Amino acid sequence: MPIYRDRKSGQWRFDFDRRVNGQRVRRRQLLPPGWTRAQADAFDRQESAALYAIATGVARPRHHIDDAVTGYCKHRAPALKHGANVQRELEQMRDWWTGRALDQLPKVCAEYAADQEGALQPATIRNRIAYLRAACRWFWKRTEDGGEDPGARVVSPTVRNARDIVISRAEMVRLARACPHPGVRALIRIAWWSGMRVAEIQRAERLPAGFLLRDTKNGSPRIVPMHPIISTASRIEIPPRSVIDYWWPLARTAAQMPHVRLHDLRHAHASALASAGVDLATIGRILGHKSPASTLRYAHHSVERQAEAIALLRRAR
Repeated sequence: MPIYRDRKSGQWRFDFDRRVNGQRVRRRQLLPPGWTRAQADAFDRQESAALYAIATGVARPRHHIDDAVTGYCKHRAPALKHGANVQRELEQMRDWWTGRALDQLPKVCAEYAADQEGALQPATIRNRIAYLRAACRWFWKRTEDGGEDPGARVVSPTVRNARDIVISRAEMVRLARACPHPGVRALIRIAWWSGMRVAEIQRAERLPAGFLLRDTKNGSPRIVPMHPIISTASRIEIPPRSVIDYWWPLARTAAQMPHVRLHDLRHAHASALASAGVDLATIGRILGHKSPASTLRYAHHSVERQAEAIALLRRAR
């Protein structure tokens, strides 16, 4: 019987082991938790028919997402900077992709997005779908079977995460003063005056001219100029993330700004530059943006400044 209960997990297991045209054909697979006997039997009929068709030459070999994810996690993910996180995120989707054929990827992703809508943030759903698509495309390129790219028809949910929150210098000072921890207080000041991310501030090398970042998000090293006002703060040791995550919520609550995120300080720096008339290309270089599109969110500040300049023409003689 190809379908039986796995004693260890209690889930249904598909175990196909037959000789077809003189060759042994075997496929073993643990089916998703929560599947009923009817679902397991339906999978048995569909998968057994597909295996017979492949073994007799009626159909081409059908690859599975299980094979793609296994291969990707074993051979590709370890070389990625955030490979461990990619593997964890793929595992969170296991109930949707296990047992599914590679050409069913668009359907799997659509089902996952529909099922998790409202339960997860759109950005989380989009990222997980992107990881699964990357794994399947990586596997597909290595099978060289000439089939259609499994990721070509995948649709990801739209993410609208733009924020219009701009932290003024006075508000930044209020946040810093509300924080008792000197390292986190220094972090708040540096983030607003430099536009660096938290992780960048933690690992930046202090130079007389500014902060040196050898390893950045876009892969290119850069130097961030240091404003003299944060020269003292730059000499204070920035604590690890666990300490920051403890003191930051306390500081923003004490400052009566519970809606503010640390990353908003980076956006505030860019917005202040744009309002001061700095061109978007320069802002992009300061922030380390690889694509000009990333800097366009600050365009409205630049336009406001240009409108003020044009308004001066009325007073010109």
